[in-house]
Amino acid sequence: QVQLVESGGGLVQPGGSLRLSCAASRSIFSIYTMGWYRQAPGKQRELVAGITVGSTTNYADSVKGRFTISRDNAKNTVYLQMNSLKPEDTAVYYCNAVTYYGGSYYPVIGSWGQGTPVTVSS
Repeated sequence: QVQLVESGGGLVQPGGSLRLSCAASRSIFSIYTMGWYRQAPGKQRELVAGITVGSTTNYADSVKGRFTISRDNAKNTVYLQMNSLKPEDTAVYYCNAVTYYGGSYYPVIGSWGQGTPVTVSS
């Protein structure tokens, strides 16, 4: 069974930093682009960062220059370093494998992990 386990969230003041981790099953980690999604209250889940098996990265405009995605293929783990956090970054963050089709990105694993909540507030 494929597993996605996110951790590292918490409460942080505006301008602060957090580092999220996601441990994934090797069966998907070794062949798929991995992505970090977030879902704010009352909003749809959105993809904020992705990293290919070869470590090419891509970011949503809203986090570009502030967030950095990385992966450790030996540990089957993907990270999201979040700096200069803003209140609008408040959300539950999830990871998933990502596939690209028809001009859009789609999550691969239908069963999401529990996510890790991030709250940015003073």
